Amino acid sequence: MNGYANKVRVFGMAPSAKVFFGEVRLAYSGVSARLGFVGPEENLDVVPAATYRGDGLVYEVCLDWRAGDVDTWVDFRSDAYLFHVGLEALALSLEIVEKRGGISYSARNLKQMKNSLEGQAAYVDLVHPIIAAGEVERLMVEAGAQRFG
Repeated sequence: MNGYANKVRVFGMAPSAKVFFGEVRLAYSGVSARLGFVGPEENLDVVPAATYRGDGLVYEVCLDWRAGDVDTWVDFRSDAYLFHVGLEALALSLEIVEKRGGISYSARNLKQMKNSLEGQAAYVDLVHPIIAAGEVERLMVEAGAQRFG
């Protein structure tokens, strides 16, 4: 089997980037307006990603075609480091949710992707006011954020 056939099969698992960007805009429109975010910035550098910014925090919503899932990452840049953590880990650390598994990541079809994006946007709506008002660096470390220097 040639490389082109593999790409078609793998990329056929999840909705296209164009559909993904449209669904992200829909799912995050209320949260973005309510929290005063700037964005989305959309790019296709490695995977399709839509980025929202607010209060020094960056929320990056990514579509992984190969795995057929969507994920939201939270970034914060201090004077010395860039902190990077998954949204669910942050929600758990802030005790917004009690256990893993309350958020969906599946994007193998449009219905699953919409459900996952809506759930992740709801988590951002809960997480952002708490982390933005607190000691962001400490909260990111407590959530197990990766630190890049």
